[in-house]
Amino acid sequence: MASEKINMPQLGESVTEGTISSWLVEVGDKVNKYDPIAEVMTDKVNAEVPSSFTGVIKELVAQEGETIEVGELMCYIDTEGGPSSDEGSAKEEPKESEKAEPAEEDTKDQSMKKRYSPAVLRMAQDNDIDLTQVSGTGKGGRITRKDIEKVIASGDMPKAGETSSAPKQTEQSEQTSSKVKAAPSAPAPTSQAGDIEIPVTGVRKAIAQNMVRSTTEIPHAWMTVEVDVTDLVTYRNKVKNEFKQKEGFGLTFFAFFVKAVAQALKEYPQLNSMWAGDKIIQKKDIHLSIAVAKDQELFVPVIKHADEKSIKGIAKDISELASKARSGKLTSADMQGGTFTVNNTGSFGSIHSMGVINHPQAAILQVESIVKRPMIVNDMFAARDMVNLSLSLDHRILDGLVCGNFLARVKEILENMNKDTTNVY
Repeated sequence: MASEKINMPQLGESVTEGTISSWLVEVGDKVNKYDPIAEVMTDKVNAEVPSSFTGVIKELVAQEGETIEVGELMCYIDTEGGPSSDEGSAKEEPKESEKAEPAEEDTKDQSMKKRYSPAVLRMAQDNDIDLTQVSGTGKGGRITRKDIEKVIASGDMPKAGETSSAPKQTEQSEQTSSKVKAAPSAPAPTSQAGDIEIPVTGVRKAIAQNMVRSTTEIPHAWMTVEVDVTDLVTYRNKVKNEFKQKEGFGLTFFAFFVKAVAQALKEYPQLNSMWAGDKIIQKKDIHLSIAVAKDQELFVPVIKHADEKSIKGIAKDISELASKARSGKLTSADMQGGTFTVNNTGSFGSIHSMGVINHPQAAILQVESIVKRPMIVNDMFAARDMVNLSLSLDHRILDGLVCGNFLARVKEILENMNKDTTNVY
């Protein structure tokens, strides 16, 4: 065997150190490559650190609660595969005991079943799942995020108090016991006379799963700017009736906002990106997702190549996609390929909100309601049409500087949209 080092990885842009929240392995434990070995907390994200090798944990150098810098030593692991006379017997033994291994996992290693990661705990709490009744597929019976996603997708979510066929687990230590107490064990809500039970199926189920995944995986951050759209409002109101008669569909304010966002994304392509684990994918095409509600359902169809379209072209796409959503005629092709989301929360009268990012995109922009407010212009009060733009960003991909510049550019474009500078065609 060869002894290898596992160092503190870079867990996000500008992250320089991490704190070992808890070790998920002990000295002598055999782990496979990519198995989680520790939970680490940084100022930007809480994450599990995977093993870089397959082997046996030799020494845990960093202690729980200790903060170490990126690249600093966490532990040593003895890896398999080095040339040695014992190699044959070392590989022989697992084969002989291969069938007995699952039984050993069920007995010796089932204590890991209750070593919940922050992601697992949050998903269980959000979906009211009793973790003691979930079977884990991770090392030692540990429950992984994929196990929870599978339970949610099945719709058969075990609640506290329900009978479970799984064997009762014994708590191994006071530390494990304290973690178990943090698990969502409160009884599930029950219906009373007059209550209405609404099954979670179809689109609502898909929305729930995507929102859980987004808020669990993505470290959200938020920014808001205030924009004076008085000239834009004047111009749009002047041409909207003629436009409707000529084109057959409405010219909404939202089309102007989508156009401005598409233009700014060409100048700040970092926001047109996606997180892909060990890399960030910056998309070439600008395909803008827009949210369309129908009764209790929410659809997010996509305006393809929004940067190449005029305001008229964008307005037409908005009209057609909204019509298809409300008539149930949206296709999978209409919903795929989005790289950035623009949400028209202003249609509900909202003046400030913080959107949940449409996974796996890097950001979502909330366009709030346009409100006439008294503002100071040239040291005098004036009635101006104002709107807030609220950006939610994935802090693994984006930082404040680029997002601030992006919002400032969107603001500049919108504040200079008027009858002299803007042509809807």
